[in-house]
Amino acid sequence: MGADKYPPAVMTTEQTPEEERNIGVCKEYMSIAYSPTENKGGDSVRHLCHEDSWFWSPATFPGAETPMDYATSHSVVMQSVNDLHIIRFDQVFAKNGHVLLRYTAEGSHSGKPYKGIPASGKHARWCAAAIFEVQDGKIKSFTKDWDQKTMQIQLGWAPVNESSDPRWNADALANPERSRTQKE
Repeated sequence: MGADKYPPAVMTTEQTPEEERNIGVCKEYMSIAYSPTENKGGDSVRHLCHEDSWFWSPATFPGAETPMDYATSHSVVMQSVNDLHIIRFDQVFAKNGHVLLRYTAEGSHSGKPYKGIPASGKHARWCAAAIFEVQDGKIKSFTKDWDQKTMQIQLGWAPVNESSDPRWNADALANPERSRTQKE
């Protein structure tokens, strides 16, 4: 499974050869971290990361302090959402040693129970952004911003009271493209 399996992303500027290589490292990391078969935990991505790398996303991945910890935590999620995959990279941008990958992912709760919640087969689609710092061809840092609430509500993992407000309406959260055009 390679980093080139995704459709072309929106590139906001011309990239230098080093920035292109940095993008490639980050896409390779993501292709492994998002693979239900290749992600066996932190050791699966260790070769792409600095020994002293760090990860930041405390609200969505508590306890994950390194990109390897993230891969380990994400492998647990993928045991429950065993068809989880990135649909596309919506935006890709690199400047010097920083890389932004904004992407859309999807999957269904068709695997193991998640935190005691049995598999329902429910499907979800969500967006996230991965912000990397690459140094000497390896990931030095990874910050993740993820629309976790949308995914969890669509999969039935988070309670939601029905409301006309699209931020708390299960149907609106299950159809984010349609909800994007709704006015408050």
